[in-house]
Amino acid sequence: MSDATNDGTNDGMKTIGIGFHFEDLPVGTRFKTLGRTITEADLVAFVNLSWLTEELFTNADQRGGMAIRGRVVPGALVYSCAEGLLTPSMQDTGLAFLHAELNVKGPTFVGDTIHVECEVIEARPTSKPGRGLVRTSNRVVNQRGETVLAYNPLRMLKGRSGG
Repeated sequence: MSDATNDGTNDGMKTIGIGFHFEDLPVGTRFKTLGRTITEADLVAFVNLSWLTEELFTNADQRGGMAIRGRVVPGALVYSCAEGLLTPSMQDTGLAFLHAELNVKGPTFVGDTIHVECEVIEARPTSKPGRGLVRTSNRVVNQRGETVLAYNPLRMLKGRSGG
């Protein structure tokens, strides 16, 4: 075994948990994340942090007159959880989040378990060596197989040759 490892140290140990490099993600690559259940505590913490004080999210007693039944969560929370689920795929290799279009496709409720399904739809090197741009088509899917949110982030990732 070589003394140098993939993290640049000379301790003889490999580092696990490093995300995809640009070269690992040609167009057509598909992967999905593990799942995560969205809890009441997640909703309360997110609403308090973001000040999204709309009664849809904060008033359990007034649910009877609202169009959506159940304890619905903000699309921004669903997106935030999706990005958290994707973090391992770009740990130590992600350089920048550059752009995305985002569409909420349906409601997500407290107790729903979501995962993210991704397909690489664009991959190209940047003008600066050692990095590339990757756009994925991301679908956030609940435990019933329903797509509740879709977005297409463009990210800058390190290449294997530097960056």
